[in-house]
Amino acid sequence: MAVLTQEMKDMVNSTQCYVGTVSKEGIQNVAPKRSTRVLNDETLVFTEGTGGTTYQNVLDGSRVVVAVANREIPDGFRFICTPEVQNSGALYDQAAAMSQQAGLPKPKAVVLCHVEEIHGLKPGPMAGKKIL
Repeated sequence: MAVLTQEMKDMVNSTQCYVGTVSKEGIQNVAPKRSTRVLNDETLVFTEGTGGTTYQNVLDGSRVVVAVANREIPDGFRFICTPEVQNSGALYDQAAAMSQQAGLPKPKAVVLCHVEEIHGLKPGPMAGKKIL
């Protein structure tokens, strides 16, 4: 597992994240997941509200890529992850309560994204290179 730095955590928690998956047929999918946040030093998490393409791809075994970038700095990160779906338990209940407070329907699941690799997205010679 790769360990997130404080800079990475701050960017994930304050900037729009995009989640990439691949279907069984090899069709790529990228979707904004505004619920993406840091769970711990090695795990990101997002709430799956719609049960659409991203969710189906994860259920079908796709790995997950989470990308975040701040155009103002400019800097960013790409996290290569192994997903874990939870549709019950304490974390799911917490996500369901947060959704309800926001006036949203109960989520289908929460998806834990266990970070295996981290790539930098800062422009320059290290752009796209594995950093952790």
